[in-house]
Amino acid sequence: MPNDSADRAEPHAHRNYRYYDLIMAAFVCVLLCANLIGVSKVTQVQLLGRNIAFGAGNLFFPLSYLFGDVLTEVYGYARSRKVVWAGFGALFFASIMSFVVVHLPAADGWTGQAVIEAAFGSTWRIALASLVGYFCGEFTNSVTLAKMKVWTNGRHLWTRTIGSTIVGELCDTLVFYPLAFFGTWPDSLLWQVMLANYVLKVSWEVVATPVTYRVVAALKRAEHEDYYDRDTDFTPFSLEA
Repeated sequence: MPNDSADRAEPHAHRNYRYYDLIMAAFVCVLLCANLIGVSKVTQVQLLGRNIAFGAGNLFFPLSYLFGDVLTEVYGYARSRKVVWAGFGALFFASIMSFVVVHLPAADGWTGQAVIEAAFGSTWRIALASLVGYFCGEFTNSVTLAKMKVWTNGRHLWTRTIGSTIVGELCDTLVFYPLAFFGTWPDSLLWQVMLANYVLKVSWEVVATPVTYRVVAALKRAEHEDYYDRDTDFTPFSLEA
């Protein structure tokens, strides 16, 4: 049920929150790490006698969806939308600056160019795919959770955190990997990585559900907020909260 203390609080757009900015900073940090450190590396683990390949960045990328779930559940879609745009701006800036740094002429005698290119020399396809996949996945995740919260009248948090991740991560996976790697990876590897990454991302959310419950409950108490998006404009193209 809606939080009565939240209903009596001042209007959502004019609230000042204690932890909102910190969660935004953590979200952007995780997003940048996921997209700059491990986005193009494929690693593998042995499971049940088989080698399972997956993208290394997915070890921590699902944390961004966990943050997105917490933001939407506690503060509402509009506040979450601002954080998604903050992440998009940071990711766009990092992509541009990576391109600039990689293509600056190397000084005479400096031998580290190959290392810089290997670490930050993502092609335009990977950079574009990251931005488009992120945009589609994060907004789909946030909208799904916000609508499910209204449908369930705030009950059964696990259904909307896991359900929104299933939908959002599916959009992200189906957009990012074909845009970034179709035609450059063998089709069999592409589909294997897509499936493994999707299962890994959703599994992260399932495993993290007890932690999500504790974080959400603590934030709702601390912020005196439990927002319901009953009359929300769900356009992604706005920064109004």
